[in-house]
Amino acid sequence: MKILIIYNGKIPVLHYGGTQRVLWSEGKDLTALGHNVVYLAGKGSECPFAEVRIYDPSLPLNNQIPPDVDVIHSHVLLNTPITEKPVMFTIHGNGKPNETFDINAVFVSRNHAERHGSNQFVPNGLDFNLLGKVNLSTPRQHLLFLGKASRREKNLRGCIKLARRADKKLAVIGGRGFDIWGRTKYYGMIGGHKKNEVLQKTDALLFPVRWHEPQGLAILESLYFGCPVFGTTYGSLPEIVHDEVGFLSNSYSELVEAIKNSGEFDRKKCHEYIVEKFNSMRMTKKYISLFEKIIAGKTLNTQLPKALIQKKQELLPILD
Repeated sequence: MKILIIYNGKIPVLHYGGTQRVLWSEGKDLTALGHNVVYLAGKGSECPFAEVRIYDPSLPLNNQIPPDVDVIHSHVLLNTPITEKPVMFTIHGNGKPNETFDINAVFVSRNHAERHGSNQFVPNGLDFNLLGKVNLSTPRQHLLFLGKASRREKNLRGCIKLARRADKKLAVIGGRGFDIWGRTKYYGMIGGHKKNEVLQKTDALLFPVRWHEPQGLAILESLYFGCPVFGTTYGSLPEIVHDEVGFLSNSYSELVEAIKNSGEFDRKKCHEYIVEKFNSMRMTKKYISLFEKIIAGKTLNTQLPKALIQKKQELLPILD
């Protein structure tokens, strides 16, 4: 097949940007499987294994689609409908109240799909080779917050509270702030080798999110480095984090007690579990099966998916 992957940002990503890493891994795997990949991506994009066309928002989208592609996979919502080719959309975020999506929309977890009236989902996977080798015997020095710190639903404040109560240091990747406690180190928006170094020295990931997380790539990356995950039960977390690789609760007190015993988790089991279940090739092969369906003229959903919320979601509760 010849597959066009659409994304309106720049690829590859060097720092924060989970979606970019997913679609990069997808294209790499499709190429390895013998398919022809073209990216339609933002200004400055480049790729060694696939053709890149730069998306020009001033031009009609349909005029920018190569005429010989078999299927289009868009990782962003499009204002202009594509009429000439079969197209599938991966929805990475949560919809606004009553927002509807394309009949061929796919979500990134079972919970994510169900909350939008769909049963179509493909969990994100990562090319773990990009994260480098793991030394599971490396001394662990801190807990970790990994995410965009400015987003309240990611709950950096809650992570600081958990680290203080557990009397452990906290590393923060994804933003900067004040170390009012004296044991929090902010790394900003780092990526690549620097980010992997911090992950390699992490004892556990703190993930007490206060929204329904669609999936959470930070969980996959941390488990790859042998770090158990301590978070809330919202969204997709129960689909990913089971008792052998972490602990979930909507109570700070219960999470603190579990974090104090983080050393009891088997780091090798965390690493092997995520490599087997959430690798990018597994994701890509599922995508291929969906491409084949829509090329054959089938639709992925029986009705338009729709965000099943009536008003903007407030921060979800966590007991003290």
